[in-house]
Amino acid sequence: PLAPFRPRLLSDLKGYNSERLAKDVGAGATVGIVALPLAMAFAIASGLKPEAGLWTAIIAGFLISALGGSSVQIGGPAGAFIVIVYGIVERYGVANLLIATASAGVLLFLLGFFKLGTLVRYVPVSVVIGFTNGIAVLIALSQLRDWLGLDIAKMPGDFFSQIAVIGRHLHTINGHALMLGALCVVGLFVWPRLWAVDSKFRQHLDQLDTVSALRATSRLPAPVVALVTLSLLAWVFSLPVETIGSRFGGIPQGLPAFELPAFSWETVRLLVTPTLTIALLGAIESLLCARVADQLGDRPK
Repeated sequence: PLAPFRPRLLSDLKGYNSERLAKDVGAGATVGIVALPLAMAFAIASGLKPEAGLWTAIIAGFLISALGGSSVQIGGPAGAFIVIVYGIVERYGVANLLIATASAGVLLFLLGFFKLGTLVRYVPVSVVIGFTNGIAVLIALSQLRDWLGLDIAKMPGDFFSQIAVIGRHLHTINGHALMLGALCVVGLFVWPRLWAVDSKFRQHLDQLDTVSALRATSRLPAPVVALVTLSLLAWVFSLPVETIGSRFGGIPQGLPAFELPAFSWETVRLLVTPTLTIALLGAIESLLCARVADQLGDRPK
């Protein structure tokens, strides 16, 4: 029989104290600081405005935390969906993306109800690795326009067309954008290694009186450090690069106007392929993540 639905939050609130609250606030702040800029970046990469990523991260993160069934999982932007979402928006539009996503949710519910999630154990590991690497290549290609600062009004949705468009616009490379992007990538790799236990930099700092303050800095995630420092660098030196404000006019300060897209069965029939793609990708990622979480959870002795 199916296990009864019970959010893990109800069990975790038993015996809750101030010590656990302090740890949860620190963990929540860390996740939020990393997830919100990442959500904006994923929304832009998917062909949408940054506020779409913000609201998606806030609402979905809250629902996952409130209704989830595990204490060792968090909700956040999934990079694998960038290519899928961009292709759907390019071909069908944002309203149909919402319909396809809702239909995929119904399909996922049916997969769980009929216990079809067990089929994931038959998926070869090599297929999963190839799938993940393929998604990584597509995501990297979709970011070349902004990294190089190319003067391209709109990128196509398919792989080979993107390569052709980028090749035709290589003469419009913005050196400042390329420099900032390269510094960001280097910083993401270097920052954690500076604070590793066996790094010479940290061993040298252990001999200083200000080591406590410096160690507090080491707790900052690398994406946050790169985001703040490089944004300040671009602002101080007035570098000629695109910003969120210059491209999208900033982020709206008020709440968005929620409205349901026009729904019809004829539209749903046209969205069979996008719906299946979203549902299968979500199922595979969720089930693989659940297997890892199962190994980290408490087991009866």
